[in-house]
Amino acid sequence: MAKLYAKKPVAAPKMNPKKETVSFLLNYSKALTVLKVGSIKVEHIAN
Repeated sequence: MAKLYAKKPVAAPKMNPKKETVSFLLNYSKALTVLKVGSIKVEHIAN
């Protein structure tokens, strides 16, 4: 049986996120709060 796994993987092109995506994720993380109520953690988005 041939060793097919011995071939080197093809290098993926470098991918950069769009500015809109980074902005969305940062705004989402700023609006997210985690409250601890007893032994339960509750996530709340303040929008």
